[in-house]
Amino acid sequence: MNPDFDVVVVGGGHNGLVATTYLAKAGKKVALLEARPSLGGASISYQAFPEFPVRLSRYSYLVSLFPDEIKRDLGLNFRTLSRKVSSYTPVSQDGRDVGLLVERAPGRATEESFRTVTGTDSEFIAWREFYGELEGLAKYLAPTLLQPLQSENTWKARFANENLWREVFEQPIGRTVAERFKDDIVRGVVLTDALVGTFTSVDDLQANACFLYHVIGNGTGEWRVPEGGMGALAAELERAARVSGVTIHLNQRIEGISGDAGGIELSTNDGVQYSCRDLVWCADDRSLAQLLHETPKERRDGSQIKMNMLLKELPRLKSGFDPAQAFAGTFHIDESAIQLESAFQLASVGSLPQVIPAEVYCHSLTDPTIVGSSGLHTLTLFAFHTPASLFESERQMMTAKATDRIIAGINSYLETPLEEVLAYDAHGRACLEVKSPLDLEDEIDLPRGNIFHGDLTMPFAHSHPEGSWGSETSHPHIFIGGASAVRGGGVSGIAGHNAAFAIINRR
Repeated sequence: MNPDFDVVVVGGGHNGLVATTYLAKAGKKVALLEARPSLGGASISYQAFPEFPVRLSRYSYLVSLFPDEIKRDLGLNFRTLSRKVSSYTPVSQDGRDVGLLVERAPGRATEESFRTVTGTDSEFIAWREFYGELEGLAKYLAPTLLQPLQSENTWKARFANENLWREVFEQPIGRTVAERFKDDIVRGVVLTDALVGTFTSVDDLQANACFLYHVIGNGTGEWRVPEGGMGALAAELERAARVSGVTIHLNQRIEGISGDAGGIELSTNDGVQYSCRDLVWCADDRSLAQLLHETPKERRDGSQIKMNMLLKELPRLKSGFDPAQAFAGTFHIDESAIQLESAFQLASVGSLPQVIPAEVYCHSLTDPTIVGSSGLHTLTLFAFHTPASLFESERQMMTAKATDRIIAGINSYLETPLEEVLAYDAHGRACLEVKSPLDLEDEIDLPRGNIFHGDLTMPFAHSHPEGSWGSETSHPHIFIGGASAVRGGGVSGIAGHNAAFAIINRR
């Protein structure tokens, strides 16, 4: 067989673009095939409300895990911006409205806020100690994400803080947080990082994997804003791929895979044939398994509702706190530890939670360029524990019900109801779009709406041997380069990088 390409990469999201560019720079003849009419996958910007010239980060919206090393290697001209505030959590307690502020670099204002909400100094001290230790773990583990896999025991033996290792990797994160903190609000703020996109209890070790990836990104764990929106990242990755000589074909959905050690042949929905020596699959692994007539791995449902909004102005808070500060970071809504676990337990038995934990963020406060001179603000909201199964029978009705409950949750902390500050178009329609997990599956091929494609895994050699890249499959010329790879998930490019290097460094 004389293949058309050395490597075909399927899936034009950020991982696919990273993989193709590394392979092309290594001298490979590479084609990138994307099923949809544009590149970027979940990392896109979109004018969701036609009358308003604002391009929202429609799906993915913040960046933590994307390594600086990949940006340097690929020559990417792409910036991320620090948020002034890490989070703000409004709290109604004892007949008063207050809030827990966490600055990006926690200082006096954060300390005073902890004291106001918790009535003690001990929780702030515990916060500083815990996140100080996590910073050490981040610096230790983050560089390994772009290296061949080693065993957990190898990394554990080299890490000095044995207690922290046990707390993060060996006992449920819910227990760790309960031991570290006493206040239910503080516990909830910590635990949100263990549940983003993951339908589980905090007493399940799956939550630990989610927590880890949310606190070690780039060696700092800081969640940063993509300047110009997520579409700016996709556009820059596309530029780098084309400059490197990658052949890109859109509207090419793969419907057949065949071949052996001599090469692989791919057929598309419109009958086009491609042949290659190696295949990197950056779409979800469920669809690959089906094409190979294998049994797909079991996976959890996607469990988030994503909402995008345009506002005429920021709403006033009952606490009196400056909304330009409160919404500059992650604004937590009904996310105490008890509320998070209660919502999961209800959803796990098929009930939509009455109180739906959620968090919202105003992108335009950090990056005003995305709204231009419109005078508008963006809000992007991510709701927890709303799994795909809840929307199967009555998607429209259940989406409307969930939306009402989420907005009621926000409004319980606002002096100005959200409905009064939303922008409306000429037909009186609110600038508010809502995506259920099933909508995400339909629109960007996320399996069951799971933003990680499947369950996250710890970054060690468990399912793959030491020295491998975590992208190898049972087929010697097929590699996983998307979110379902070991060390996949999130806007990181790590899975794409590792799949490329599994081929580049192959003996």
